[in-house]
Amino acid sequence: MTSFDIDRLGRIGDWMKTYIDARRLAGASVLLSQGGKEIYYHQCGLRDVARGAQWERDTVARIYSMTKPVTSVALMMLAERGLFHLDAPVSEFIPAFTDMQCLLDGATSIDQVQRCATPTLHQLLTHTAGLSYPFNPGVLGQEMADQDIVFRADQGSLAQMCDRVAALPLAFAPGNRWEYSVAIDILGRVVEVVSGKTLEQFFVDEIFEPLGVSETRFSVPATARDRFAACYTPLAGDAFSVGKVDTAPETLRLIDDPVESPFLDAQMQSGGGGLVGTIDDYLKFTEMMRTGGAGLIGPKTLSFMMQNHLAGDIASMGPSSFAEQPMEGMGFGLGGAVLLDSGRARSAGHVGDFSWGGMASTFFWIDPVAELSAIFFTQLIPSSAYPARPQLKALVHGAMT
Repeated sequence: MTSFDIDRLGRIGDWMKTYIDARRLAGASVLLSQGGKEIYYHQCGLRDVARGAQWERDTVARIYSMTKPVTSVALMMLAERGLFHLDAPVSEFIPAFTDMQCLLDGATSIDQVQRCATPTLHQLLTHTAGLSYPFNPGVLGQEMADQDIVFRADQGSLAQMCDRVAALPLAFAPGNRWEYSVAIDILGRVVEVVSGKTLEQFFVDEIFEPLGVSETRFSVPATARDRFAACYTPLAGDAFSVGKVDTAPETLRLIDDPVESPFLDAQMQSGGGGLVGTIDDYLKFTEMMRTGGAGLIGPKTLSFMMQNHLAGDIASMGPSSFAEQPMEGMGFGLGGAVLLDSGRARSAGHVGDFSWGGMASTFFWIDPVAELSAIFFTQLIPSSAYPARPQLKALVHGAMT
């Protein structure tokens, strides 16, 4: 097993402090576990600047797209029970996707379309289905923004939002490209249809309770409301923009007050980005994945999920979208990215590292070579504001001996 230099791990705390002192982040925590044993933890800063509340180990944070691996595991738990095959069209579960159209190459308006195949569950899992996000460039992303098609906590029914997505054309014919998208939200609805449970109830019954994950839910648990973090942005405009946006004079502009947040009583159960929880809860989930499923899901299924499912790296799939990871040297599995070439990715790591992050700058990776689970929690949107993720990976790898 890879060993670590304790003094070099201590650099992580110094690095975190520079972010706090420069008011780039309000507060943050890092948790490293190797071979099932905690080898490093550090926290610093504030979970709520206005109230002077310290960031603690049990701080509850919005994990946004780190929800996607949980939903992907839920879907694969159902798949390995023989309830469907991954090549099944999503229309078998959500009829609104039955007759699909996609935008013509070079389309400049939403009505320039042609007929196309219905995307499969596998294409949804791998972001090759032709779906998009409102913050992505292009005709479809703009139309989603104009129609406010966002799986936010304060939106309504998951089923209705999926039907609204299905009413739009796809950005491209399924399988032709890679584009980060609401696909995992759609799969959350598939979990509901197949299981007969709400998405959260499936999570609780089949994943969270068996793992002892007690404070990760779509709404902040009543017992944890006094530990819920504020969320900030350094941007003057739309905090969810991932393009070049003017920075605000205040680098920690409050955008979600923990005492008024829609996450206190979420209406939408977003499998693509809706969970809130603690860093130790998320460690229980990543360790389940790292160690072979904890009896909840088969180890061979997890191995299948954490291998590259693309023909090459993400960059070779011609994406025009934002992603929570580099695209060069990175493949994509089911629910997260897979490191293929650390040199091309320009980020330290071992081939096979499985990782993903969230819009509020949270991040995790599972390193099968070092038997490591690494988790970073903070609350700053967008995650593209600062290069904290590659910096943290460099610090961790720099401590390996």
